[in-house]
Amino acid sequence: MAERWYGRMVTGVLVFVVLLVFVGAIVRATGAGLGCPDWPTCWGELIPPWKVEQIDPEKLNYERFEKKAERLGRDPATVTPEHILESFNPVHTWTEFVNRLVSLPVGGFSLAAVVFSFFLPRGKRRLHVSLSLLSLGIILFNAWMGAMVVYSGLKPGIITLHLALAMGLLCLLVFCRWHIRGCARKPVSSKLAWSVWGLLFLVIIEGIVGSQVREMTDELARSHVGEQREQWIGELEGSAIYLFHRSFSWLIVLGTALAVWRAWQEQVVDWRVRVLASLVFAMMVMGIILAHVGVFPWVQVLHVGVAAIMVVLLCGWGLELGKGMRGQRA
Repeated sequence: MAERWYGRMVTGVLVFVVLLVFVGAIVRATGAGLGCPDWPTCWGELIPPWKVEQIDPEKLNYERFEKKAERLGRDPATVTPEHILESFNPVHTWTEFVNRLVSLPVGGFSLAAVVFSFFLPRGKRRLHVSLSLLSLGIILFNAWMGAMVVYSGLKPGIITLHLALAMGLLCLLVFCRWHIRGCARKPVSSKLAWSVWGLLFLVIIEGIVGSQVREMTDELARSHVGEQREQWIGELEGSAIYLFHRSFSWLIVLGTALAVWRAWQEQVVDWRVRVLASLVFAMMVMGIILAHVGVFPWVQVLHVGVAAIMVVLLCGWGLELGKGMRGQRA
């Protein structure tokens, strides 16, 4: 019974972390990252206002606004109630607030998983107590990182680390779910398993580099206000990071082809193979749109979200194939 409920809690965390990746991508793509200029409140309230007249200036922490202005290279003396209120955007505010709301179930399910881990059978208890506490620690640290993203004015390095931690958390949660379920698979050769793990590594690297590219588009959004996003492509192509990200994607295509071919050889072409091929094809289409048509927000959101789903899929598949390998050697 404890194993069943623990598995459900871990699954809950996993689902909401993936959802949070999508919502976080929406926040970034729409430029709503500073929609709530303070944390954990939003414009001094637990429930943010719909219009500027509802904001109580006395509830705002002006010292924090001044420190933020100083970090961004602005004169702190320019921070006045009028100046702060001019930045209020109800759409951005509520987009960021929804992002925070989605993060609440992540913490709730994670805390519940910690509690249920203490009631697991002795053979699994120590491992899963440790992993559950580690997951909760990563979630809390990433929540703190989210606050730093707000207070740093969307500082690039913090944003990339924020995403990297989320990807690592997804892998950790998939392992917890796989281990507690004890799924068995048909024994396969090590070549297929290594192909899947290698592809997972490539996807994670591409995601981290892609976050660097996203930081570049965030900067373009701030410096090219009112300019068509189609015109950004020329500037992005002058960046080595962007060119590396675009070229590196071909390794993922080749890695996927290799994994699919080896799965076909092993006669283990199941739903994972079909879904993986579909996701990679979708990523190729989105990459072509971003590289040759325009840097559209909705494509950026799907690009990041699909990458998170691929991490979950590949990690789970790799673990199950790895278990089959042990069965084969036995």
